[in-house]
Amino acid sequence: MQSKAPISDIDAFIETSYQCATKSDVNLNELVVYSSGKVLAEDVAKVLCSDDTISKQYGTVTSYWGYKTSDTIEFLGKGIADLILAKENLINAFMAESTYNYQAVVGFPNYTAYLISSTEKPRVEKSYFLDKRIGLLDYPTSRSGHILPKQLFKKLDINLENLNIVYASSHSELRELLASGQVDLISSYWQDSDQAKFSANYITPISDNISGSRWYLKMENENTDLLCAVQLRLTELARSQNSHYFNHVESFWECDAEKQIKRSTGENNAAN
Repeated sequence: MQSKAPISDIDAFIETSYQCATKSDVNLNELVVYSSGKVLAEDVAKVLCSDDTISKQYGTVTSYWGYKTSDTIEFLGKGIADLILAKENLINAFMAESTYNYQAVVGFPNYTAYLISSTEKPRVEKSYFLDKRIGLLDYPTSRSGHILPKQLFKKLDINLENLNIVYASSHSELRELLASGQVDLISSYWQDSDQAKFSANYITPISDNISGSRWYLKMENENTDLLCAVQLRLTELARSQNSHYFNHVESFWECDAEKQIKRSTGENNAAN
């Protein structure tokens, strides 16, 4: 099985986790997963625990989540997770592919971050934001919902304490706040389904070509059964989400019925 840091080392810097048992009642091996956000971490663990192939190799799945880039860095730097959701630039910075043989399994497309309003096209001006109720995400790892708008405010020399910021726990909740009139604008990505409630004329891009996250699996041996099972479950989970963005998940490996695999051409193109 894959080697990893003792669980006590993980708990030393992150305490948020969810654990479930696979279908095996004798296997003592543990599959360690890391992602951002409680809901995602729990959903991923549940689909992995239900998989027959994973049950043949692991007895439990422990899914950790963190809200800071430093948490992701801690996992990458120590090679703790068997399966991790991370940005490609972090994987490259820590040479995680060569050091721990992390292989990209599935990924999400690049996207644009927008300011979205229901009544007017947002203006990127300091005076415009000062009397507005602004909806942001409350987890600091979100680029479109947290990092980029705050970078914009800093660039405009706006003290965050002078802004009326309303925090939400998800992009869906941000849209609910905007639709109900509880905020004047939000920062998020734009998806096709948004046109049912909001006008495409009332969005303003604040950053484009933002790299999407990827799921990476530690492949210290030729465990192709595991790779194909993980890729299938993650792809199914992504496509079950009510989100145009997550529905466009890309699989990086081609698995046939005998679990013979090869790297798909899409993964090579995504790396360019």
